[in-house]
Amino acid sequence: MPNTPVPDIRLPGVNNVDTDILLSDKDDNGILRLTLNTPKSRNALSEAMLEHLGTALTQAATDKTVRVIILAANGPVFCAGHDLKEMTAGRAETDRGKAYFTRIMALCSRVMQSIVTCPKPVIAEVTGIATAAGCQLVASCDLAVATETAQFSTPGVHIGLFCSTPMVALSRNVANKHAMEMLLTGDMVSAARAAEIGLINRVATVETLHETTMELALKIASKSSMTLATGKRAFYQQREMDLPQAYDYASAIMVENMLAHDAEEGICAFIEKRQPEWRDE
Repeated sequence: MPNTPVPDIRLPGVNNVDTDILLSDKDDNGILRLTLNTPKSRNALSEAMLEHLGTALTQAATDKTVRVIILAANGPVFCAGHDLKEMTAGRAETDRGKAYFTRIMALCSRVMQSIVTCPKPVIAEVTGIATAAGCQLVASCDLAVATETAQFSTPGVHIGLFCSTPMVALSRNVANKHAMEMLLTGDMVSAARAAEIGLINRVATVETLHETTMELALKIASKSSMTLATGKRAFYQQREMDLPQAYDYASAIMVENMLAHDAEEGICAFIEKRQPEWRDE
């Protein structure tokens, strides 16, 4: 399937939407590549970009042909975060932009959460700088692969705006002191350091980034999508529970999973030393 724009969305407050800002490409293995495509604006999360990305993720969540999602970007910057020019323009309103800022933050939060709640694994493929809400976007993905020249930061403190919403995703991926150092200093973190602290999974050269990401995506896509969806949901749910509650919840999930067709098939295939034939159910 060739690069095709996500269907046009025209919602209140979004004017002259360019449907080419987010490209969608799905291959025969069920790997959907969503590519941020506004390099001139550093792939900023404008209102239009957030609307398009949210719609694409919602569609992918229920598309049975999609097995894995890769979130990539064109240009030297993966994502520079919110569109500050767009947000500054919002101050022209009589409330100094309060209603607009509230709507944008709510929209961004919904998109970030839709990555986590999407039953399909989402992999960030990072080719450059990811700052503020762009760093949040990477942290929200289930997995992340980056070039060795990629950099990450939550630089809001430099402009008097603490990266509070990026903090939510960041603090759920790295240890407290690592997260606080990024948030309090706003310093850039190299790809190597990002891998050390758990913000990303793998570091690749510019030349091998796509190959590395695809290798990971294909490995995951070969599994039962039912099993992956069950596990992803359980992972994020149990993380918010105390230890006894998490074990009770996970035990119930295991029982439910054991009764599913693909678990029975997978165990039989293992015992019989053959490849399983998934029905994704």
